[in-house]
Amino acid sequence: MSQTSFSFCKALSSELDPEKLQQKFLSSLLELQNLERGSIWVKKTDGYLCVEAVGDQSEKIKGITISANRPSIVGWVIENGKMTIAEPGKDERHYKEFEADMAVKSKLILCFPLFLKGGEVYGAVQLIDTRSGGSRLNLDQDYLELLQNLVDIGSIVLSNSLVYSAQVQENLKLKQTLESIRREEPILGESEAFLKILKVASDYAKTDFPVLITGESGTGKEVIAKEIHRLSNRMDKPFLVQNCSAIPETLLESELFGYQKGAFTGAVKDKVGLFEAANGGTVFLDEIGDMPLQLQARILRVLQNSEIKPLGGTKTKKIDVRIISATNKDLKEAIAKEQFREDLFYRLNVLPLHLPALRERKEDILLLLDHFLSRESFKMGIPPKKFSKDALDYLIKYSWKGNIRELENFVKHIIVVVEGEKITLDDLSLHFPPAQLAPPEEEKPVDGNRGEETEKPSPGGASFFDGYSWEELERAYVLYLLEKNRWHITRAAKEAKVNRSTFDSRMKKLGIRK
Repeated sequence: MSQTSFSFCKALSSELDPEKLQQKFLSSLLELQNLERGSIWVKKTDGYLCVEAVGDQSEKIKGITISANRPSIVGWVIENGKMTIAEPGKDERHYKEFEADMAVKSKLILCFPLFLKGGEVYGAVQLIDTRSGGSRLNLDQDYLELLQNLVDIGSIVLSNSLVYSAQVQENLKLKQTLESIRREEPILGESEAFLKILKVASDYAKTDFPVLITGESGTGKEVIAKEIHRLSNRMDKPFLVQNCSAIPETLLESELFGYQKGAFTGAVKDKVGLFEAANGGTVFLDEIGDMPLQLQARILRVLQNSEIKPLGGTKTKKIDVRIISATNKDLKEAIAKEQFREDLFYRLNVLPLHLPALRERKEDILLLLDHFLSRESFKMGIPPKKFSKDALDYLIKYSWKGNIRELENFVKHIIVVVEGEKITLDDLSLHFPPAQLAPPEEEKPVDGNRGEETEKPSPGGASFFDGYSWEELERAYVLYLLEKNRWHITRAAKEAKVNRSTFDSRMKKLGIRK
């Protein structure tokens, strides 16, 4: 008996995977009873689920749920927490309909509860004798006690494995979520223009027609393409991206269509192209306006016939892909210059979608700033910084010619170079060249002590210092630097060759304010 217990425990202790452990657990118990049919059940909110089955037609049993409202041996054992022996056909707890389609019926059932460490029942294991009269089952009391001990050990090992597996899955989901947060660009906006874009994208997702997305660089064309794919019935299939301006023509052709071994020097084996790899899904062709004319003809064939031919191949292959393309160029102008095929344009432009520039949706700037600040601070492991009101006012008025991409890069830079918790208007000079910073309204400086306008002393002549005290000269010099630098304190301090804090302190002492 001790050797049997040792072998049983050894078999279970070497496995952590819940599914494999269930198989070992059940198979070991069946071997001890010399049986060929058995099953493991766990309690669910709506009934009892079979998570493992062995024997004839076991594939039909595994995955089935018995309703808690129906009588069943496993249900009774789980709810009562007791081992039982039942004779099908005579025991009213037996769920007869369950075996209606089985050629070989159960003759005798031995069922044990499965316990957690705390004593709570979470499932049951059934050992089934199919021989007439149930003659195979060993129902000797000592043997049943041994089995009960082994089942108790196995049930705890199994429950620990399930908890471990659930934790692994939870950690994996968390990791995937964090990676998604780090990787994905935001679908953010509350402006009327942006909400219209999302509505159109949602409508386009219901079809398989080609979509042509236009707009300035950095407006989020790939993000919208991903959203169309995500909302479509192709969402579980690949979404593959190719930038048409990033690589030479010959390499771009092989990337899109693939090639066969020997097609050119260096083609030592077959390569699957992007279109074939994305079969069933979506291909996003970015910067389609930069695609060479010769290659445009091959793309046209994909759209017309849904087929491709790898480089060096002689046979075509049927594919099922949706093409979404994007460009920041005026394709109609490119057509007029014979740089883009007109027939391809009309094939691609079935569903047009134009993305507005960020300066046309200023309501979204604050939302995007907050998102990028939070995301990048999270990556760096620091508290999110805040913008002062005057800094925000400037950023909202700024034209953002690089659009969302420029704004994102600005945030990444500014949170690194600014040490404090608040980013001020003066701090923006660390990112924007002086010429880009909006000049303030012209105001004459006020002498804080006398409340009178102060004129900068006119340089030149030996009498320049005549009639001035040390404080008056210092005030005049500070005002001169401030006016010269349009009241940008950081630059004025830099020109004076002193720290900003020192310069600011002298301004306060002299009573100088804007």
